[in-house]
Amino acid sequence: MNKADRYLQAGTRENTRRSYRAAIEHFEVTWGGFLPATGDGIVRYLAEYADKHTINTLKQRLAALAQWHITQGFPDPTKTPTVKQMIKGIRTLHPAQEKQAAPLLLLHLEQAVSWLEREADLAAERGDYRNVMRHRRDIALVLIGFWRGFRGDELARLQVEHTQAESGIGITFYLPHTKGDRQHLGTSFHTPALKKLCPVQAYINWITVAGIARGPVFRKVDRWGNLAEDGINSGSLIPLLRRIFKQAGLSADLYSSHSMRRGFATWASANGWDIKALMTYVGWKDMKSALGYMDASASFAGLAVGARGSDTRTWIEHQCVK
Repeated sequence: MNKADRYLQAGTRENTRRSYRAAIEHFEVTWGGFLPATGDGIVRYLAEYADKHTINTLKQRLAALAQWHITQGFPDPTKTPTVKQMIKGIRTLHPAQEKQAAPLLLLHLEQAVSWLEREADLAAERGDYRNVMRHRRDIALVLIGFWRGFRGDELARLQVEHTQAESGIGITFYLPHTKGDRQHLGTSFHTPALKKLCPVQAYINWITVAGIARGPVFRKVDRWGNLAEDGINSGSLIPLLRRIFKQAGLSADLYSSHSMRRGFATWASANGWDIKALMTYVGWKDMKSALGYMDASASFAGLAVGARGSDTRTWIEHQCVK
């Protein structure tokens, strides 16, 4: 790969490149299509898989085909009127409710962290260093994931040298690029120290017990207690989180890596954050994306029977370390 190609490749996220390659392979090899394609060819392809794949999967494959044609200098066949009509027809004949991960409620976050804290203390008493590290890592993972509203790939890419934490004050993470940072300008994310469920102290406890000074924040701990040099794979977060929640006595199958992000958005909405403040804090650029993570039922929290009303609206302000 020459120098120019290396920079061009770096301009696209690896996950996007991988999914686009798979989509092109599906069109050419699995279906037997020819490139460059025509609008009619795209319509026949969509018709073949309309009742087999979700509309989101089909749209992702159209995006891959569009990108291939544009980069190769051909007209984009996915933008023809018949293709747009086909997508509309598929939505009509195959309506499907979008599946979303359940939001991690604050009560359940507290239950999981309390269990992890107890297990870490018991492991320390036994001299079980491996499980001390695992539990301290998991505490930091769920608290940072929740209070910062990070995606799974963002948690996996956090670096110690790009993180500044001060006990009792706050923590700042820097990510050179995020999904919402299309220009790769880099973004800093700040979270204050809290009196309980504190992500700042959880981070400090984790890197202290692990002895990490540089490199990925979150790493695997093997069966002998050895810490990996590389960061965890974002794809491994779902089974990791489900294991944590199951051991803590929660319905683990409800949750995915998006549950912490949805949980924070739901909590913030119920506690009086307006949509602009939430978008700024989490880093959303698109209001539709932000609304998709919020649970509308949380809007009734203050009116529900037994609700504590104003006691919960200022929870984070009361928990911030002054």
